[in-house]
Amino acid sequence: MSLPIAILFCVITMLGWGSWANTQKLAGKEKWPFELFYWDYAIGVFLFSLLFSTIGGTFGVGPGIVPALISGAIFNLANILLVVSIDAAGMSVAFPVGIGLALVIGTVESYLETPKGNPSLLFAGVALIVFAMIMSAASRQTVGKNRVRGLIFSIIAGCIMGLFYPQLMRAIGPDKLTPYIALVFFGAGVLLSNVIVNTVFMKAGRVTYADYFRGTAKLHFIGILGGCIWMLALCLNVIAANVAGPAISYALGQGATLVAAIWGGFVWREKGTTSYTVLMFIGYATGLILIGAATLD
Repeated sequence: MSLPIAILFCVITMLGWGSWANTQKLAGKEKWPFELFYWDYAIGVFLFSLLFSTIGGTFGVGPGIVPALISGAIFNLANILLVVSIDAAGMSVAFPVGIGLALVIGTVESYLETPKGNPSLLFAGVALIVFAMIMSAASRQTVGKNRVRGLIFSIIAGCIMGLFYPQLMRAIGPDKLTPYIALVFFGAGVLLSNVIVNTVFMKAGRVTYADYFRGTAKLHFIGILGGCIWMLALCLNVIAANVAGPAISYALGQGATLVAAIWGGFVWREKGTTSYTVLMFIGYATGLILIGAATLD
């Protein structure tokens, strides 16, 4: 694979990771609790991982199964906290703060494990992402208790989510798993851990499995579609990491924050302070350009 194709895959990742949450917003408009939406989302992640493995050619099984499962479980806990944040405060709060924080943690850890790319450009880009996160938080600081709750959940989600990608990379290698089979075990980790994690949230939200099975086919499809969109993005990102390097591939993919902020602000009409929001967009856009330029080293 050439570098331009790898960058293209990262851009598609950015679009997918920044857009899947629209399915949650659509389900929410139907008064479908986020806990029940998330079950279909987790199923969609696993189903797409199986589909991806069938088109990936031959693969072998190695000693990377446990890291891949753990990666899926880490992501699942972080992502359901992000879903709670979206439910409380909207995409334009949850993504810039939560995913921005995950970008910083995941990029730094990935680079330390696999140094690839220009570090000056890479970390200058990361610094601008941090600036953009601060601007996003500042733009929402006076908009009510739900926003504060959403901000807290997004911070916790970001701290945890930053750990899943480096853990997934540890499962992939010549003596470990191919990307195709590693992603199957990642999807399995998401689905299996959801039995515990989401059951806790369901109990707290006073929804039951009986409620889930009373959902319409449309509602279930929306959730599964959201999971498939997210997993397609991850699959392409992992492939791109072989060329661009894990740190750069992950950082570019997590430019999803910019995409989600656009969806939240311009489509779902989530309000914020205009001046801070503009600075957030400038910070994210400039940071992503620097991160992309780091691949040219």
